[in-house]
Amino acid sequence: MISRILIFLTVCGFIFISCDRRSDYQKLLEAELASGERHDTLFYGLSLGMTSKEFFEHCYKKNQEGLFFQSGATVEYKMKDELPFEATMHFYPEFQDTKIIEMPVSFTYNSWAPWNKRVSVDSLQVDLKNLFENWYGPGFIRTEHPERGVAFVKIDGNRRIVIVKQDEKTAKALFTDMSIEKKETNAKPTSADSK
Repeated sequence: MISRILIFLTVCGFIFISCDRRSDYQKLLEAELASGERHDTLFYGLSLGMTSKEFFEHCYKKNQEGLFFQSGATVEYKMKDELPFEATMHFYPEFQDTKIIEMPVSFTYNSWAPWNKRVSVDSLQVDLKNLFENWYGPGFIRTEHPERGVAFVKIDGNRRIVIVKQDEKTAKALFTDMSIEKKETNAKPTSADSK
């Protein structure tokens, strides 16, 4: 009788496991969100949850120090020593209820040329993964993005970091607070909104 119960439970376990169609990514995301841990650090003093006022004040201060510059509708930072070659990054957060919930960042090697494989977007993407492992710790997994090919993803508690290729010379990193449910419409606040 006990052996029949064990066999029944084992069969039920296998059926349950085979019916769990969630991807490894989805399982990881659910486990990290369930951990309740918060990881809000972004880069250069910026963080998820920072208010628009704090963001603009921080960028203004960094501009006064000669580190951040306005470049169209984004903030520009010249990376001199962080990567194997000098690069430029552009970023501007997505705000919801005046707080940063997502930070898209683009990176381009300054010496990019179509014939120079060492500064190609493929190399840049791997170099960014290595840099981010120094900044945020190991644990990036390689996966396939449905539109952009190879992607590197790391989830720590609420913070998800994704590194993909944006185009032939630009890599993009996307930092997202996965604990926040995005509203349908998000307008970017202007510097006037932060006052």
